[in-house]
Amino acid sequence: MKNSFGNSMTVTLFGESHGQCTGVVLDGLAPGIRVDDSFIRAQLDLRRPSGAISTARVEEDQYQIVSGVYEGFTTGTPLCIIIPNKSVNSADYSALAHVARPGHADYSAQCKYHGFQDYRGGGHFSGRLTAALVAAGALVIPALKEKGIIIGSHISSCAGISDEPFSSETGKLESQIKDMNVKSFAVISEEAGKKMREEIIKAADEGDSTGGVLETAVLGLPAGLGEPWFDSVESLLSHALFSIPSVKGVQFGAGFDLVNGRGSEFNDALRSDKGRIFTTTNNNGGINGGITNGMPVVFRCAVKPTPSIFRTQETVDFSTGENTELSLSGRHDPAIIHRARVVVDSVTALVLYDILAGRYGADWFYGRK
Repeated sequence: MKNSFGNSMTVTLFGESHGQCTGVVLDGLAPGIRVDDSFIRAQLDLRRPSGAISTARVEEDQYQIVSGVYEGFTTGTPLCIIIPNKSVNSADYSALAHVARPGHADYSAQCKYHGFQDYRGGGHFSGRLTAALVAAGALVIPALKEKGIIIGSHISSCAGISDEPFSSETGKLESQIKDMNVKSFAVISEEAGKKMREEIIKAADEGDSTGGVLETAVLGLPAGLGEPWFDSVESLLSHALFSIPSVKGVQFGAGFDLVNGRGSEFNDALRSDKGRIFTTTNNNGGINGGITNGMPVVFRCAVKPTPSIFRTQETVDFSTGENTELSLSGRHDPAIIHRARVVVDSVTALVLYDILAGRYGADWFYGRK
């Protein structure tokens, strides 16, 4: 199994949805990074479900850092975080041991692990494991901020309702990112957010679910990061972003929006002002040839509708090979896009930390007491 990513810093996930705990190990994290417990808790709160637009399974997420931290700072040795699972109703899945839920990894997991997988709540494939990613991201986001790098996402669209786009003006974009990072439902337009929530509740009332698109922006990255071909910034980010459950598409800059346009529309003109080189537009999302150009890195993630729905669906009992029907019970999200936002930010931070440490060395992040 490949449950790790990263080069200078590796991130390894472990655990299952209904097991004792989920967790993460960070190996290669610089020494001397301050561990802010209040920030970690705040980030986990942004991922935690709440209200009618989320699942009724609400975990406390009382994380424990069991190694790699001493007196409030990282030591530079492997750091392990565990998050116990407490709100577990495994009985909800007792009838699903051999029945594949459409849209889930049940059948593909059966093919890979020959029936030895923990199927309860999706097991190792569950979005529950993203709590550990958020906790890990909360360790490096402040370290990036110390270097002038900030990350933020908003719900660009959900259930056919569109939010205002991120601003192309750097000062306003920075303000928008800071605003999004403290919102539980990250939208620029509150009116659009209200309509989105109404559509999510409508889908839930109908036993269904909805998806959407997240737009992410990164400010402050130096030009020259990334490697051509297989370790391009797009490649590394996409590799990790596609590991997030329900992410089915990643687009950088204008991406698919300009495939029917012309080069004269897509190319970003370069200008210079007092020694600073910049582009007048950012259709390439701050990356050329797989390498950052100093402009904001901007990308979008397509988040599919939550596959767990309460409508009767056609499926197969893979123990008998017979066709059957499935009606789910239990606790499920009618939408996860608002919770996935902080996961995308966290994964982005982990990837960028690894890229920066690879170029400048881990001690670039070294902190002093």
